[in-house]
Amino acid sequence: MTLLARISPTTAVFALASLVLACEPMRWLAGSWTDPSYASSGVVYLAALAGLLAWSLSSPVTRGGFGQRQMAVLVLLASALARLAGQLLAINVIGGLALALDVFALATLLRTGQRQRPVSPFWLSVLFLFTLPVERIAQRLIGYPLQELSAKLSCAGLGTVFSDLSCSGIRIGLQGRDVLVDLPCSGTSGLMLSLALVVILNALYRPRFLTAAAWIAAGLALSLLGNALRIGLLAVGIAFPQSVFGADVMAQPLHDLIGYLALGLAMAPVLIFYRSPASQTSKTFCGFRSRTRPALVPLPVLAPMTRGVRCLSALVFLSIAFVIVSLPRQALDVSAAIPPQPLPMSLGGVAGVDEKLLPVEERYFRQYGGYARKRRYGELALTLVRTSSPLRHLHAPDDCLRGLGLEVTFLGSRFEPVPTALYRARSRDGGDWRVAVTFVSETGATTHNIAEAIWLWLKQPGTTWTSVQRITPWALAEDRRAAFEAATGAALDLSSPKTRREGNS
Repeated sequence: MTLLARISPTTAVFALASLVLACEPMRWLAGSWTDPSYASSGVVYLAALAGLLAWSLSSPVTRGGFGQRQMAVLVLLASALARLAGQLLAINVIGGLALALDVFALATLLRTGQRQRPVSPFWLSVLFLFTLPVERIAQRLIGYPLQELSAKLSCAGLGTVFSDLSCSGIRIGLQGRDVLVDLPCSGTSGLMLSLALVVILNALYRPRFLTAAAWIAAGLALSLLGNALRIGLLAVGIAFPQSVFGADVMAQPLHDLIGYLALGLAMAPVLIFYRSPASQTSKTFCGFRSRTRPALVPLPVLAPMTRGVRCLSALVFLSIAFVIVSLPRQALDVSAAIPPQPLPMSLGGVAGVDEKLLPVEERYFRQYGGYARKRRYGELALTLVRTSSPLRHLHAPDDCLRGLGLEVTFLGSRFEPVPTALYRARSRDGGDWRVAVTFVSETGATTHNIAEAIWLWLKQPGTTWTSVQRITPWALAEDRRAAFEAATGAALDLSSPKTRREGNS
C-alpha cells in the first residue's frame, strides 16, 4: 500500500489547512534567508534541524504511544491562533512562531521521541525558532544593554591584569588606545550559537524541563563571558600589536577567528559536563547519549471521535484557515501622524534637489506611517527618516543598503561634533561612498547606535525619532566633507549631548 493510500481524507484536509496557514510565513521566512538586509543565518539552523530529524527517522519506532494525533490537532489550533495574530497585527515574526508549532505537530506525528534514536519534538520546534531572523531582532531590542554588560565584564577582566585601564560606558581605554564596544560587538551572534548548541543537546538528551532550563541559563551566562573574553583579547591586540606579531586584530579573518576561539573556550564546560545518566540509554549520536524517558510534553489522551465528527472538524479547520489568511493586515506599531521636518533648501551654497523615494519605500511608509525625505546637493546627499515607531522605520544603513545590493563595511563611530556611525558602501558598478548616520530624539537625545535609540524609545514610547543620514563620495576631500557635515548639523540643529572621546572597535 502506498503512502498516499494510507492518508485518510480527514488527515489530508488538516494537512491542506495547515499548508494554507503556513504558506505566507514560509514565503517570508525563505525570503529572510536570501535577503541581504536580514543577514540571517537561518539556513544553518535549518540544516541542523533537518539532520536531527533525519537521524531520528532513520531508526524504527520502539515504544508505543497514545494521543499523538490529538496533540497534533491541538498544536495546529494553537498555530492557527498565532497565525491569526500575525495576520491582524502584520508582524511576520508571529507567523514564524506559528511555523515552529507546526514543526512540533509534525515531529509528534512522526513520533521522533519514541524511536530507537529519540529526539524531542518540543526542542526541535525550539531549534526551528533560530531559523527566524532572531539575531537581528535581539540585536535591535537588547543590543545596547548587551554592549554595556560586555564592556563591564571585559573591563573587570582586564583590570586584573592591567593598571592603565579606563572604562566609561561602552568605551575601554588601554595603553592610550581606545576601544569602542559597538553594536557588532554586543555578542548577539555568539549568544544565538550558544543557545542553539544547548537546544540541540536538550533535543538529544531530553532532560526534564528544569534541567533543560538550567543548561540554557548556563549557556547564556557562558556566552556573555565568552564575548567579554573576545573583547578583552581584541583590546589587548589593539593596545599591544606586538603580542600578535603586528597583525591587525580588527581585520578578517583574524577578527572572526578570535571570536570563535573565545566562544569555543566559553562553551567548553557545556560540552564537557552535559551528560545523561548511564542507565536507560540508547545508541549514541556523535558520542552523546539520548535518554529513553517520556517526552518533555505529555501527550493528552482524549476520547476518540467518530469519523463524522473528525471529518466535520477538518472541514471547519480548513474554513477557518481560509478566513484567517483573508483578513486585512493592520499593523499595531504604525507611526503616529507627525509633521514633516523640512530639509535645508541649500547646503554650503549648493541648492538641493529632491529625490523620489523608491516604490517599495513609498508603499512601506503608506502602510506603516512615518515619512522619509531625500535631497541631493550636487554630489552630496541627505536622507531623513522620522517616526514615532523606530522598531518599524529606523535601521542602521547596512540593513537597507545591503538590501539594495551594495557591499557595506562598518567603519566604527565618532562622537564629535555629534555621535555618528560610519559606513563604506560600494556598488557593483564601481560607486564608492561614505555613509554617516545619527539618530536624534525630539527630547534631545542623540546617538550613533540604533540599539540605544530603540532602548531609549522603549523607555518613552511614542517619542519621535529621526535618522539623519549623510552620503558623500568616498574620494571627497576631507575639508569639503567636514564643511558638509557642519552645514548639515547647523541646518538641522544637531548637537552632541555630551563630549566623548573618539574610538572604534
